[in-house]
Amino acid sequence: MKKVPVLLMAFLLVITSTFATSVGTSTAPENTFIGTWTIDVVGGGVAWLKVHEEQGVLDGELLWIGGSILPVSDVYMVDKNTLIVTRTSKNELKTTSGKARSHTRTWTMRITKRNDAIAGTMTGPAWGKIGEEISYFTGTRLPAVGAAPNLSLLKYKKPIQLFNGKNLEGWRTIDPKSPNGFKVVDGTLQNNPVQPKNGDHIYYGNLRTDQEFKDFNLKLEVNVPKGNNSGIYLKGLYEIQVVDSYGQELDSHHMGALYSRITPSENAEKPAGQWQTLDITLVERHVTVILNGKKIIDNAAVEGPTGGAISSDVYAPGPLYLQGDHGNVAYRNIVLTPIKK
Repeated sequence: MKKVPVLLMAFLLVITSTFATSVGTSTAPENTFIGTWTIDVVGGGVAWLKVHEEQGVLDGELLWIGGSILPVSDVYMVDKNTLIVTRTSKNELKTTSGKARSHTRTWTMRITKRNDAIAGTMTGPAWGKIGEEISYFTGTRLPAVGAAPNLSLLKYKKPIQLFNGKNLEGWRTIDPKSPNGFKVVDGTLQNNPVQPKNGDHIYYGNLRTDQEFKDFNLKLEVNVPKGNNSGIYLKGLYEIQVVDSYGQELDSHHMGALYSRITPSENAEKPAGQWQTLDITLVERHVTVILNGKKIIDNAAVEGPTGGAISSDVYAPGPLYLQGDHGNVAYRNIVLTPIKK
């Protein structure tokens, strides 16, 4: 079980003592959970929850640290300051006879709220072992994205060459304890997360810039070998997908998409092994993506972080970071131009 920080435990105790649970009440309490919430998980990781109501029925979507934003299985209020959210997944479990059996596993979030702050627990079966895991978290309400900015009125500062083509100056791994698969090869920034033929998977580190940025335009070139993938994280928050998806149907997990959030408007990727260009603008929680000269995301609103985000604060500056654990992908000509405010 993770050690719970003293301040978090105190917050949980205050909420629990202030708002006593009322089970089985005959009248529905006012729902003050409707909206979006950014969440920090104790021990590391960012989550995001959206709660909405359709014709009197609550529903929601949840991002829990990594992966995609998925619909919740159930969401209901216990009282006006207590919300329960469940999420399920189907797994294939082997019986003692060696046969596979489909099994539905359930994770439960219990959330308590005070004003626009939340805290709670996520409880469920442990991954890859016997027993139960419990995670603690805090969060805050996220304001609506707002109207799309007028991109024609943007003013820019001096461009910054983030990669010098010679070494990794200006870059470092997010976790200094993780092995680094990135190196400079013939003037390109290449990731090669080599795995042992026998033995456990090696988790390579993500590579981030030393500098942090707010709103900006980013131009770069990327080469994705067949069957490989990576990701470009804007401000350490939003992943622009980099993957060999040539010839496939449109999807929010394919090349140039805002991972699991925004699907490209058309297929613009090139076949594997070719250099491709990305021109990305992030401003006021809106993103535009031009892939190989075609605009595939047009000033679209970004509701919250994507899986793998390293911060829950959508307003703070953050680094550019490149996924290091997924595949053999090369980058070059990485130029970021900050937007003047």
